[in-house]
Amino acid sequence: MDRYLRTQILKDLPKKMVFVTGPRQVGKTFLAKEIMTDFPKPQYFNYDSPDDRRIIQDGSWRLDAGILVFDEIHKMKNWKPFLKGVFDARPTGQAVLVTGSARMETFRQSGESLAGRYFHLRLNPLSPREVRNLWPAQEAVERLNERGGFPEPFLAESEEDARRWRNQYYSDLIREDILDYSRIQEIRAMRFLVELLRDRIGSPLSFSSLAEDLQVAPNTLKKYIHILESLYIVFLVRPYHHRIERALSKMPKLYFYDSGYAKNEAARFENTCALALLKCVQYLYDVEGKSAELHYIRTKEGREVDFAVTVEANMKWLIEAKLSDNVPSPAFHALAARFPKAEAIQLVHRLRQEEFLRGIAVAAAGRWLSDLPV
Repeated sequence: MDRYLRTQILKDLPKKMVFVTGPRQVGKTFLAKEIMTDFPKPQYFNYDSPDDRRIIQDGSWRLDAGILVFDEIHKMKNWKPFLKGVFDARPTGQAVLVTGSARMETFRQSGESLAGRYFHLRLNPLSPREVRNLWPAQEAVERLNERGGFPEPFLAESEEDARRWRNQYYSDLIREDILDYSRIQEIRAMRFLVELLRDRIGSPLSFSSLAEDLQVAPNTLKKYIHILESLYIVFLVRPYHHRIERALSKMPKLYFYDSGYAKNEAARFENTCALALLKCVQYLYDVEGKSAELHYIRTKEGREVDFAVTVEANMKWLIEAKLSDNVPSPAFHALAARFPKAEAIQLVHRLRQEEFLRGIAVAAAGRWLSDLPV
């Protein structure tokens, strides 16, 4: 199965370095090795491998390699000056692909600049669009709800194998990767936080309430959430407001990169929709250069819509996610009226018939999500 970024990566590599980031086990290494087959004498180096690390540090790779792939290179001290030197001194036509699991926030920090030398693409879990040639639309959503969109559990032979993968995945992330960001004494608190968040998917997140449950200071709680974001365990959806400072002051909603980690069916379905929309807006930004953002809306009167997608600062979609409810609420109608140029859609997982009700499209979730760009 070709991943959705392959064509764009091959298009970008002759121009600049390409950085591909995303969660662990989302398929970055598989994608990189598939891309290597398009180049003569390719070489792949993982900084976690002692042998590969020695070659990287010595710069002893073959000069005639058509492509150099560096995996987890951001773990190397002074990795930015290193890559700058590799890129600037490389033979004509040699491509450079860099992959990594952690968010490379150092792109924008002080120090050696890589400006003008790379394209950054974010690889996300599988979505209904990406698997539409493997499963019918509704079955694809059902499978994504149950197993999440990470390739290994999604394609596993049984649900038991998928659950075993999930248990090991989160155990390894919390036990090993979080130590790169935090102290060993905080591991137990982080594990407890992840369990608490599973019950809060899709709900406005009160940092003060969570901090009280966890018995830590609110600023400590915010640091923990930031770590979980940095490790691609969770992502936040912030409320929409035309004045951005007011949006940032309100409570965000939280979702997992692994939809299967939600505890109930309704939360899993909303998480699947959130992840598909996040994947779409990131693709529009990374590949098409459009300013696209994912929000939710909640008014002072308590009217709320699950998702609001803006493109170039214009409201494009207002979206409600429902398991089986095919009747839009009065609140949804009221909010849709406030954004007459936006498409208002109620995505229903189990829908007998699509229809159009007073300006709101009631659509089969599988069909609509599989028609997204990615």
